[in-house]
Amino acid sequence: HIVTDTQEKDERSEQNFSTLIYGSRWTIEPIPKYSLPDKEMPPHVAYKLIKDDLQLDGNPVLNLASFVTTYMEDEAEELMKENLSKNFIDFEEYPVSVELQNRCVSIIARLFNAPVDESIGVSTIGSSEAIMLAVLSMKRLWKNRRISEGKPVDKPNLVMAASVQVCLEKATRYFEIEEKFVYLTEDTYVLQPEKAVELVDENTIGVCVILGSTFTGHYEDVKSVNDLLLAKNQKNGWDVPIHVDAASGGFVAPFVNPDLVWDFRLTSFISLDIRNDIVAVISPTAKVHGILNCSYNHRLELVRSINVSGHKYGLCYPGIGWAIWKSRKYLPEELIFNVNYLGSDQASFTLNFSKGASNVIAQYYVLIRLGRQGFTSIMKNLMSIADYLAARIEATNKFTILSDRNGNGLPLVAFKLKAKDIHYDEYDVAQRIREHQWIVPAYTMAPNIQHVKLLRVVVREDFSRER
Repeated sequence: HIVTDTQEKDERSEQNFSTLIYGSRWTIEPIPKYSLPDKEMPPHVAYKLIKDDLQLDGNPVLNLASFVTTYMEDEAEELMKENLSKNFIDFEEYPVSVELQNRCVSIIARLFNAPVDESIGVSTIGSSEAIMLAVLSMKRLWKNRRISEGKPVDKPNLVMAASVQVCLEKATRYFEIEEKFVYLTEDTYVLQPEKAVELVDENTIGVCVILGSTFTGHYEDVKSVNDLLLAKNQKNGWDVPIHVDAASGGFVAPFVNPDLVWDFRLTSFISLDIRNDIVAVISPTAKVHGILNCSYNHRLELVRSINVSGHKYGLCYPGIGWAIWKSRKYLPEELIFNVNYLGSDQASFTLNFSKGASNVIAQYYVLIRLGRQGFTSIMKNLMSIADYLAARIEATNKFTILSDRNGNGLPLVAFKLKAKDIHYDEYDVAQRIREHQWIVPAYTMAPNIQHVKLLRVVVREDFSRER
């Protein structure tokens, strides 16, 4: 008993007074990995051991593979730390956090030119959750419409490019929806509107169009898909909508290419000249003579929902995304759950329930801190740096640039080797670059053109020209 008491006394003494972590017994014992340790350790020791372990991670600043934000201002980080303990879903206890979400939804919806009094949205963990909510909404609306018409509902499908982000493929498989892919070619790295609309049938719940391809950063042609699909809907009596996956481009295009037509905005109207049987797209302000009949298309009628990632070019740390619907009527009531066991009646439309409020708060900080002027300055800088980098890579005469430039796509540079008769490939180049600590991914293109290999550098906010 005397020996045991002495040992316990020594252990307590070490826990209370040892300040030299590397002189303590914990540095020569294995760190608990797969089972709970029998005894506790001092907080500063646990902190240091884990911090040392994490030094083996890559440096986020040098990770040119990721779209996810790696820099936020000190004030934003402080707000996040102060609110880490808040559970966002507890609306009764944290009503201001919910109000900040609603303000973000309103700001983003207006940024996407949504009808002010009709739009609705929700914060999510990221674009994956937002996309799944949009797909669920499209499927349920399609199902309800088919049931009302007395038609079968067992074969829903979703039309999209084969280059979609994996979360869309997850959504189709998880929710039992057939995937209808538009396959890319070596000459076309984006969805071709004509081929997409050709695949649409009575079982199509929607067409997904990407604003910022993960592979090459290109924007797909939302307006052309809308116009072609609108004509097909009218011919067949369907109401197939469009969802825009703007995970990466939603916070870029409005500031760099504001005239690009892709969102909920007002657009041109279609005029029909009966005498010559000619359909023409005419500006709303144009004065045209001889038009006997006009049908007005005040918006991109079929764009019903948009997702965007706050933790990509929304300039927030990982854990925040947004789903926006043009009107409440495109979000089925039966998918919204009402609960009262947190102290008040509240509505919930998310795949998860509890989540931290700090990321929502951080997004609101970024939106009001930067405003339109700040976002425009940052995004134009990123485009300038991406164009500069593309020019420098091209100047080596060893690579072909695959991404777009001059603000016509995301601020990234996708490129491949020119030479064919060499003993190394893009993966070897990526490995050599990694030896210098930079992470530049090498990967293959989408299905059907997987023989094409490429490298990609994503230009984020903290990637300066000097870096």
